[in-house]
Amino acid sequence: MTSHIRTPAGSNSAAGQVPDPITLAAFGSLAFPLAAGFIALQVVVPTFYAQALGMSLTAVGAILLIARLWDLVTDPLVGYLSDYTPAHWGRRKSWIVASAPLIAGSVWLLFNPPASVSNSYLVLTAMAVYIAGTMNVVPMNAWGAELSASYHQRSRISGARVIFGLSGTLAALLLIDNSNNDTLRDSLAAITWLVIAGLAVSVPLAALRVPDAGTAANRGNSMRGAWDLMRTPSPFRRLLLAFLVNGVANAIPATLFLLYVTHVLEEPGIAGPILFLYFLCSAISIPVWVRVARRLGKHRTWCLAVLGSCVFFAGAPFLGSGDTLYYVLIVAGTGLMIGADLALPNAINGDLIEWDDWHNNKRRPGLFFALWGTASKLAFALAVGFIFPLLDLVGFDASGDNSDGIVRTLAILYAAPSIVLKLFAAAMMRNFPIDEAEHRRLREALAERDGSG
Repeated sequence: MTSHIRTPAGSNSAAGQVPDPITLAAFGSLAFPLAAGFIALQVVVPTFYAQALGMSLTAVGAILLIARLWDLVTDPLVGYLSDYTPAHWGRRKSWIVASAPLIAGSVWLLFNPPASVSNSYLVLTAMAVYIAGTMNVVPMNAWGAELSASYHQRSRISGARVIFGLSGTLAALLLIDNSNNDTLRDSLAAITWLVIAGLAVSVPLAALRVPDAGTAANRGNSMRGAWDLMRTPSPFRRLLLAFLVNGVANAIPATLFLLYVTHVLEEPGIAGPILFLYFLCSAISIPVWVRVARRLGKHRTWCLAVLGSCVFFAGAPFLGSGDTLYYVLIVAGTGLMIGADLALPNAINGDLIEWDDWHNNKRRPGLFFALWGTASKLAFALAVGFIFPLLDLVGFDASGDNSDGIVRTLAILYAAPSIVLKLFAAAMMRNFPIDEAEHRRLREALAERDGSG
């Protein structure tokens, strides 16, 4: 199994392991079907259930929030159980293999609803998708952190995963047609098949090719540890909260995107191409941000990109009908910035595994990435649970005409909260204590401690 990991000359520890390109591709491919499904879940599903199926904005927002809150239980549980899964089963890959048919079935039900649905249908199918996704995403992220302990190699591994994820996102975007309700329904059906095909290829490939030999030293590891990590000030809690705040900032405009292009720009047909441009720019920028991070450090580079997003996004509340070209420039600029959002925070979280080992005498990658996954999914739930009821409150009608004042309110809500939250996230990450030098010191201290032990 270890034949797929190259160790550079002069390195005799796992810290120097370098996954070869085929192994990186096999691991990264797992993100393709998940990203295709997630972009549809984030951008298309809320609008489709409200606009085409006639559910109220408040009901859709509240249901998706409630369904997401279930992840507060399932994410730490899956992370804990995957850390304790017997290594000879494949500590991470066994969960990913088991989750594949569950993801396929639940996506089919959520993305292809009957013409008339109840609130309970949306609750149950959304919860099924989230639980199945947790069984895949949490072990996958822990698996990636275990492929190498190197500060910069983790950026490379995270970048490979993000590039495949963006490829899945772009493929799904090519299938989105927001011309009318029927084409939107057909788009969800097509994305369903894309997710199923992606799972059928990526899961067997990763299971056969990628080594799963990481260690989880469960010294005192327990479900209570998740609560302890959250209630005690630490670099992990600081990073997690900044990641959550920034995630909500990203999720609000994503949730309102279809409504913005339809009612503010009055150009519903550009939705697919605009989103494609956004994620294409993100994919192009990832290698650049990884290189910049080698010079500036991951957390400084991430803060720089977050502030850059605020600059580009500041013009969005002032656009109106006919301002498509200006919006294209905003989308391209924020897309270039978001590449750092996608690649670097996840790699920083991987570096904190060594911090946990040194300061708490615990090595819990499954639990760390379970809480990480919870924050990621909770960000979307908080965004849709907050912004859709707020639109209802101001009198916005997703399927009808709205006054100029209400449309301007939609434009403001699309961008202003995102800018404020991003500024707050950047402030939280200022002077973050775990940089390359500190991570190197932690690794050396751990090697000395474990060697003497």
